[in-house]
Parts: sequence; C-alpha cells; structure tokens
Amino acid sequence: MALNTSAEAPLPVGEVSRLIGGWIERLGAVWVEGQITQLSRRPGAGVVFMTLRDPSYDISVSVTCFRQVFDAVADVVAEGARVVVHAKPEWYAPRGQLSLRAVEIRPVGIGELLARLEQLKRTLGAEGLFALDRKKVLPFLPHRVGLVCGRASAAEHDVLEMARRRWPAVRFEVRNVAVQGVHAVAQVVQAVKELDELPDVDVIIVARGGGSVEDLLPFSDEQLVRAVSECRTPVVSAIGHEPDAPLLDLVADLRASTPTDAAKKVVPDVGEELDRVRQLRDRALRTVQGLLDREERGLAQALARPAMEHPQRMVDAREAEVDALVARGRRVLGHLLDRAESELAHTRARVVSLSPAATLERGYAVLQRADGAVVRSPEDVAAGDELRARVSEGEFAVRVTG
Repeated sequence: MALNTSAEAPLPVGEVSRLIGGWIERLGAVWVEGQITQLSRRPGAGVVFMTLRDPSYDISVSVTCFRQVFDAVADVVAEGARVVVHAKPEWYAPRGQLSLRAVEIRPVGIGELLARLEQLKRTLGAEGLFALDRKKVLPFLPHRVGLVCGRASAAEHDVLEMARRRWPAVRFEVRNVAVQGVHAVAQVVQAVKELDELPDVDVIIVARGGGSVEDLLPFSDEQLVRAVSECRTPVVSAIGHEPDAPLLDLVADLRASTPTDAAKKVVPDVGEELDRVRQLRDRALRTVQGLLDREERGLAQALARPAMEHPQRMVDAREAEVDALVARGRRVLGHLLDRAESELAHTRARVVSLSPAATLERGYAVLQRADGAVVRSPEDVAAGDELRARVSEGEFAVRVTG
C-alpha cells in the first residue's frame, strides 16, 4: 500500500523501518541457494552466524540459525561450500538490517552441481557462446602475454618457466587472483577485463592447477564465461588437468590440458623455429639449385644441337638447296627454250615451204601490173603493157608484145 508522505509530513525512520519489517514478515519462508563466505560459531553460543553470497551477482545476505540446525551439517559444510537454506526473512528494525533465519541447511552435492553445470552449459551453448566461428586465432609470436593465476602458484611457475625456456624474450603481464573460494569469480573476471583492455597484450592465459569439482566451480561461473566471450583478445583456458572440463574451456578460444601445455601452445619454441627456418632455407636452396641445374642441362642440350654447334651448316644446307633450285630452274628454262625453238623452226619451215618466195626459187615468176595487181590471166593484159616480173633474186621490167 502506498504511503501518503510529503516534505511537510515525512515519516520517521523508525516508522519506515517498522513498515519494512511488516512487509518482510508477510513474505514467509523461502528456499535460498548460495555460498558460505563467513562462518561464526562462538563456543557456548546457541546461535550460528554466517554470510550467504551469490557469486554471479556479488550479493550477500546475513543468515542466522540455531546451533542444532547447523550441527546437523557441520561435518560437510564449511566456508566456501554451496548450500541450500530454508529460511524466513527477518528485518532487524533498530539497525535496518535484513537477515535470514535458517531452519534447515542442505549441502549441494556433486551430482546436483554437475546437473546444474550441465543445464548452464546447454543454456550458454544455445546462445552460441561455444560456437567455433567465435574462436579467435592466436598470434604466432605474442608481444606480451597476459596471465591470470594464483599468487606464487605452481601454475604460474609452470607457465613462466616453460614460456621463457621456449622463447627467452617473451614478456608477461601477470595478474594474481584468488582461484578458489568466494572471491575467485569476481577477481578473475576483473583481471581478464583489465588485460583485455591493454593494447599490447596479444593473448590471455587463465591458469590454475588441478582440484576437486568444488574447487574448480569458479571457472564454470556464468559471469566469468560471459566475460571471456566478450573479450577482444584471444583467451586460453588452462584449468586443472586433462580430465577437468570447466565451462571456461568451452568458451575460451583455445583449451590447454595443463598450464605447461598452455605455455607450449602460446609461445613458440625458438629452437624449433630456428630448425624450421633452416629446413625451409635448405629446401629453398635445393629447389633453386634444382631449377638452375635443370635450366643448365637444357641450355647445354640446346647448345649441343648441330644447328647451334655449327650454325654454318644450316647456311650451307640452304645454299645447296638454292643452288639445286637454280640449276633445276635453268634446266627447266633450257628445256622450255629448246622446245620453243624447235616449234619455231618447224613453224618457220612450214611458213617457208608455203611462202611464194619458195615458189619463185623453183623458177617461177610473178607478173604485176603498174598498179601492183598480179596478172592471173592473159586477159588481164594487153599488147604494149609495161609489167614487172618478180623472181627469186629480184625483179625486172617486161613489155607485152602479143
């Protein structure tokens, strides 16, 4: 119900606290899940105080319970354990503080944790956070490597030692954080975001040694998984040992089985790279040498050909061909001229034999009148006509007498 208040008619703090207490009183008992971050069991005290925290949202609430309620699970519950509490919300009006009065505490078992992780895995997978097309390629030679790990941990030593053994000049940007417990998620997320914002960090390694399922729970937290999926810098997950598979392995751009394996996959080995360069150089030299040898053999074969070894032979052969063609042409032309000459002689002989001169040479004569007309009949002339007589040796004048 809304309250009628104003600046002129405000409610006292005590009244507001009392009203809040009344509203909370009507909520009834609820089941709450969280992680125990603080636990206080004073000797002889009948009440146990603890703080229940939600790592995903970094929210905490105070919980109290009677000692006999906590003693029922004291052997399996300690700080850092995840529990389910059946409690009734209470409001402490004098301090304005909300707390929960627990009447039952149940530890969250491994099976239940694994089932919840599997459900979270399906949910995040459906959103595409584990898709292969989201994976980024690691740089061949990173300028600076970001490392998120526990302070003075074996994982930090393994990564740094292996990386410097492979490439002594490699540089690291290390962030030491809590890798288990109630503060692990928040610190790891903050470290990853800080390294992602550094422009000279080319790849980030999140490393931790092996541990139980409960110890590795921070690396399956939804908040951390989403933070890694939003990173622009490639992230390598090196959590636990080979059998361990937190959700961070699925969202990371590369999974390493151990911290040492992460160093091997991120930092190239200078000795191996030098060997590879030598092998490539030798292969290139062999290829070039083979090419030169092949071209040299081809040139030698070309120079060994008769046309290249004695180029004048080609000219001599062509000269002989030209001479043969000229001689053939002369022969053909001579034959043509001889045949034409023979035909001409035959034609001349026929002409001569048919010529009037030949007839004259046999003693005949041709009479012509003064106008050049040939006398063919006695009637063509009369007595006293002057005629010309043409014989083979010339001509002379005659007169018709009768």
